[in-house]
Amino acid sequence: MPAHGRSLRRLLARPEPVVACGAHDALSAKLVEQAGFDAVWASGFGLSAVRAVPDASILTMSETLEATRAMVDATGIPVIADCDNGFGNAINVMRTVAEFEAAGASAISIEDNIFPKRCSFYTGVTREIVPTDEHARKVQAAKAAQRSSEFVVIARTEALIAGWGKEEALTRARAYADAGADAILIHSKHPDLSELEDVARSWDRPVPLVAVPTTYVGTPLGELSRAGFRLVIYANQSLRASVVAMRQALADIRSGRTLEVEGRIAPLEDIYGLVGLDALRSNEARFLMPGGVECSAVILAAGDAPSLGDLVADRPKCMLDIRGKTILGRQVEALNASGIREIAVVRGHHRSAVDLPHLRYYDNERFAETGELASLALAENELRGPVVCLYGDVIFDDSILGRLLRAPGDVAIAVDRAFWDSVRNGGVRPTTHDLVVTDEAPSAGYRFVPSAGGTRVHRVGQGIDPKEAHGEFIGLAFLSERGTELVRETWRDLRSNHRGRFHEAESLERASLTDLVQELVDRGHEVTCVDVYKGWMEIDSFEDYRRAWAELRW
Repeated sequence: MPAHGRSLRRLLARPEPVVACGAHDALSAKLVEQAGFDAVWASGFGLSAVRAVPDASILTMSETLEATRAMVDATGIPVIADCDNGFGNAINVMRTVAEFEAAGASAISIEDNIFPKRCSFYTGVTREIVPTDEHARKVQAAKAAQRSSEFVVIARTEALIAGWGKEEALTRARAYADAGADAILIHSKHPDLSELEDVARSWDRPVPLVAVPTTYVGTPLGELSRAGFRLVIYANQSLRASVVAMRQALADIRSGRTLEVEGRIAPLEDIYGLVGLDALRSNEARFLMPGGVECSAVILAAGDAPSLGDLVADRPKCMLDIRGKTILGRQVEALNASGIREIAVVRGHHRSAVDLPHLRYYDNERFAETGELASLALAENELRGPVVCLYGDVIFDDSILGRLLRAPGDVAIAVDRAFWDSVRNGGVRPTTHDLVVTDEAPSAGYRFVPSAGGTRVHRVGQGIDPKEAHGEFIGLAFLSERGTELVRETWRDLRSNHRGRFHEAESLERASLTDLVQELVDRGHEVTCVDVYKGWMEIDSFEDYRRAWAELRW
């Protein structure tokens, strides 16, 4: 017998009442446990509600069992299953006990409602309950079916709900206790405790009483304890609370008040903790074959490209075909080859044409008015660990990505030192490229060996004099876990406090990724330059596209 069953019986034997709270799935059960409750009530009302059906015997035993098992697996406290009327007659009850006990439930509750039952609080419903002896036999069958003496059978009577009064409720409760029930739940929808308190004063069996204070929820726990109730179940408050919270959050999001919502909802890290992400990572490291890396990617592919003319009349440039593969498809292949499987794409221009499978998408509706930084901000939720950020128009050799992933420091950018050769040889290219000044100029000569530790970025942007530049930013950046925190912190500060021009951009909204990198440098954060020598292409013009078709062989 699992420890769940033993612990509930021990709890019922202690002086103070056992306090349980309703849950409707494994996650809410985990929250019940974290809140410090003694037990979880696998609420039939809640299980029905989350499937958007009434609490009226619509769910099958298998559906209730599956949900209960998930709660048992997710928690370390007793789980009490609300099994309505036992899903049938006494023979059905025997199978119900066998299945729920095997699933690890500590207890089941069976009520004397007829089939199909109706929720105790539904108005305008004619109440019918089965004969006392019939339900007593169900209790006997349940006790006969259980395999461990630790399992608890709670017998529930609806006599007060049906309006049959105190004496009928006591007669039924006594019969169920005498039949072997381990606890008796006398349900009431009276607005205060007075009705139940009157019944409890006349209770003359050693079997503990159970209260479900839904309508008399204002009754203090101490008062319930003094009245003689040993188990108190707050059955559906958590479900009702979640509906209010979700409804308000969804209304705010739909109205565009997303920032207001963010301040009052659980951070993603909280959800990660609830679902056991740390254990997953640990087990992956122990047992999975090598090949993946703990890193994700964000591809910034929202902008349009007027210079490409008719080529992008019906698609963004990331979906341009080059020798049978789109630019985005090539990027995904390269990322996958380096073990990066979690990939998000920020779309904008002709976003419906960007439809590769197994990617997460964010849409920049204002792509024509905003820059790369605004697109990155839309994917802010992706910035929660090591992340590669890249432009959606860059084709690159896999080895460049490998070097970037191994870069020291929290922020690193890939810089092509071949630009330095073009400067020294008099072939200075137009300054519409993102140029970089580092703390160390490349060595002269045709051979090139990059620095193992990486050089440091001093300046980056399109306004740099090519004769001063030491290289060209190729559109790939790496952020460590700390690096993503720095970017989020910087972005939130800028969003709240910055006005006017932002480095080379006319406003924060129009800022590029290089403007953000320069801001990090100016704030004293170290940005590492990962030196590369060619091995990449940017598709920004028809000439770039034609050259890619001519030169690519893969």
